[in-house]
Amino acid sequence: MTGYQEILTDPSYAGQIIAFTFPHIGNVGANPQDVEAITPFALGCVLREPITQPSNHRSVQHFDAWLKSYDLPAITGVDTRALTRRIRAGGAPTVVLAHAPDGVFDLPALAEMARAWPGLEGMDLAKDVWQRQTSTWEQGLWSLQGGFSTPDMAGRPHCVAVDYGAKRNILRNLVSAGFRVTVVPGDTSAADILALAPDAIFLSNGPGDPAATGTYAIPIIQTLLQTGKPIFGICLGHQLLGLAAGGRTYKMLQGHRGANHPVKELASGKVEITSMNHGFAVDAESLPANVKPTHVSLFDGTLCGLAWTDRPVFAVQHHPEASPGPQDSFYLFRRFRELVA
Repeated sequence: MTGYQEILTDPSYAGQIIAFTFPHIGNVGANPQDVEAITPFALGCVLREPITQPSNHRSVQHFDAWLKSYDLPAITGVDTRALTRRIRAGGAPTVVLAHAPDGVFDLPALAEMARAWPGLEGMDLAKDVWQRQTSTWEQGLWSLQGGFSTPDMAGRPHCVAVDYGAKRNILRNLVSAGFRVTVVPGDTSAADILALAPDAIFLSNGPGDPAATGTYAIPIIQTLLQTGKPIFGICLGHQLLGLAAGGRTYKMLQGHRGANHPVKELASGKVEITSMNHGFAVDAESLPANVKPTHVSLFDGTLCGLAWTDRPVFAVQHHPEASPGPQDSFYLFRRFRELVA
């Protein structure tokens, strides 16, 4: 519904076209701060109304110009509420979004393109979106008064973040929680991760089928689990931890997308309003006795969190960093930092 720049640049949306249900998109324009990666990873977007003129003091560019700067196609005039109801009932369809300057479309060829797409099941997309080089991340959360914070890194515990398609606001939250952060590609070996002397390990979000990414990620994670170091996973990181524990994942009918998803923390009974972006879920019944559910979706009862009973490891399916969306779950980053303490 909101946060169009953040959503289109979220690496977890790789290979997908986004339908925005809020009718007026473009109100706040575009700016270089509200992005979650160096480039958009979604393939395009579907809108109800023509792109709105920007009306916000932070805007530096019209959203239409921002889309064009990345050759990102969009279509307007679609009844996105009706489309949403159709997706709820029948699952996410495979579609082609095409642009032809001359207005001439080869409809049979486009239909065949849609039919030929294999779908997300069995697709490892993480390898297409993670950063290729090991790097440090030192930027903290943004504020209206001061922009992005740049805290002193001296004396902080070291967190190695394994990048399967990490959103920048996750890394900012890790810094703001008190970590010094090093980001490594998703196929970095356990030996190379441990050679960086981490005090804690983070497993990021990312796109695609977790079972496909797990063919190389699971052995790495299983080795990291044996170290006894604190580990925190979000989204794909949550799913990979579930697989590494011996559990199963499955493809959902339409997945959970966008903001305002109610999630219940089982230990406290507290309900958090969360942002989500996932098409796969961990089967809670498949988890071993030493891994317990910690959060569940109040929409459909699917597993939204898990934790080990015998080591400092936990994960959530939703996106506690928001960006866009509610910030009810920011406390999870502080909880991760407290595990190190």
